[in-house]
Amino acid sequence: MPGGGGRMDHRKLVEFAFEKVRETKLPGLSLALVRGDEVVWQGAMGLRDLERGLPATPHTLYGIGSVTKSFTALAIMQLAEEGKLSLDDPVEEYLPFPRAQGVPPRIEHLLSHTSGIPALAYAEAVIREVVGAGGSWLPIGDVDDLVAFMEGAEDWAVARPGERWFYLNEGYAVLGAIVQRVSGLPYQEYVRRHILEPLGMDRSFFRREEVEADPDVAVPYVITREGKRLPSRYPYGAISADGGLISSVLDLAKYLSLYLGRGEAHGARLLAPEGIREMETIRVKLSYQGPLGEVGYGYGLQVVPDFLGRTLVGHGGSVLVSTAYLGYVPEEGVGIALLANGSGYPLSQLGMYGLALLLGEDPDALPFVRQEAALAELTGTYETFKGTVRVLVRRKGDLLSLEISDKYIDLIVPLIPESLDGEVRKFYALERGRRIPVEFRPASGGIVLLYERYLFRRTGELP
Repeated sequence: MPGGGGRMDHRKLVEFAFEKVRETKLPGLSLALVRGDEVVWQGAMGLRDLERGLPATPHTLYGIGSVTKSFTALAIMQLAEEGKLSLDDPVEEYLPFPRAQGVPPRIEHLLSHTSGIPALAYAEAVIREVVGAGGSWLPIGDVDDLVAFMEGAEDWAVARPGERWFYLNEGYAVLGAIVQRVSGLPYQEYVRRHILEPLGMDRSFFRREEVEADPDVAVPYVITREGKRLPSRYPYGAISADGGLISSVLDLAKYLSLYLGRGEAHGARLLAPEGIREMETIRVKLSYQGPLGEVGYGYGLQVVPDFLGRTLVGHGGSVLVSTAYLGYVPEEGVGIALLANGSGYPLSQLGMYGLALLLGEDPDALPFVRQEAALAELTGTYETFKGTVRVLVRRKGDLLSLEISDKYIDLIVPLIPESLDGEVRKFYALERGRRIPVEFRPASGGIVLLYERYLFRRTGELP
């Protein structure tokens, strides 16, 4: 894994990232750590092209997925700063958009995913079709087709605008169309002229021919349930303002510097500091908690209010065949960019790990790291007295599973964590309408498992 520069000891990050890439069978990963407008460390591991045996590099291009939404939000904020639109404008003033419980959503509602309309899943359908996963075919080639697809979606609304967070790719696709109508430039051309070129992001593209002409592009891969890596393609075309940009971590490092510089970086001023703060201001709480608790959403950016006592701002991205994460801590002036050519270990969590190191904190104290370690300690083969019954305990994401298998039975019971602190690790299982307490306890010579009427002792590793 090549790298360079900076004072941070990157070996711990490399070790952690390598293990997670190995576990989840990601083909390749690239990352860059930023302080202010300086890349303090860059690196990569694995392969950008398995068939040709080409290694990933910090220069490798990947699809950044929904990180693109922050570019779209930035474009809207630029146009608002110039007085060409207002965030209070009803979206329907620019093009047809479903009302939510009779109320027209405004531009600000699309920026913050608070239109009141749950995800209509157009992007999911398009991506599944592109990668050959099957599903519904949608003939969407431009925003007019998307508007036709959304016809009748007002009956799908479950809240008034501004009341509730629903991640809506369709909303950001429409924001891209608003950028085009207000600026007089195609959305992709606007982003190129007003964001990419001023920041020197000369290896960030939307168009397939530009990407394929580049000598360092990651092959996108579908990772199957069996762990096979199948070469695929990026969803060029229909997905654009909501997730279509292709970039490298070094280009994204320049983009990070813009936010750390409060709207100015590399000699270019793209937005006033007030505009950056508007993007970072929480407008709504997400409907779920992240690995560090409460998460909010601003304009094109997610916000974690308490990341090791600081504020963490960023966004993740996925088009299934590639994943991305961009995160930064404004008060400390540091950030991280990660890109991978597949879906595996959450890059947001890798990003948090790297940022903790960059801040001089212990990344092993992060809750998700502690939980992963606690679950890993409990996996293995367990047996009852004199081996009368044998079970396997495996880790399945954030859960464990208890597996019993013989010639006639194949039983898998999910074990849901209740408490992983202390010597006794407590879980519960749901089986045949019953909630069963499950405990892992330390004992002389190893670990014992109490499940229903049985005591199992760990006798070895997983086969």
